[in-house]
Amino acid sequence: MTDIPTGGPSTPGIQWYDGEAGPLVRPYAMTGGRTQPGPSGVSFDLIALVTLDPAAPAMDDDSALGPEHRALIDLCRLETQSVAELAAGADLPVGVVRVLLGDLLELGHVTVSRPVPPAHLPDERVLREVIEGLRAL
Repeated sequence: MTDIPTGGPSTPGIQWYDGEAGPLVRPYAMTGGRTQPGPSGVSFDLIALVTLDPAAPAMDDDSALGPEHRALIDLCRLETQSVAELAAGADLPVGVVRVLLGDLLELGHVTVSRPVPPAHLPDERVLREVIEGLRAL
């Protein structure tokens, strides 16, 4: 049986421990209190695709990377993933993942491809005409 801190609200540190989840780390502690991804103000859509940059510097040389940064890099190592998939895979809130990805983007570890805005997608009418033209062949 494991020792789980017990006691009332007066016990120091008890608010940072959950009997089922273990020690708790607040999201703002992982991001250094930041809520926006980097000074450039980049925003990451949930469906933006994140890929490791092949020309990225070695992770061992970068002391600015925390364990959460490294977890995101490990998830990207397997395949290109969306911001939403990274958040789920790392079991982190999306807001935290966006801030951490901003750090990784600034350090040159990842590249981000943004989805095509709906205004730039072809009109449905045009696509139907193409399909009808192909069927006529």
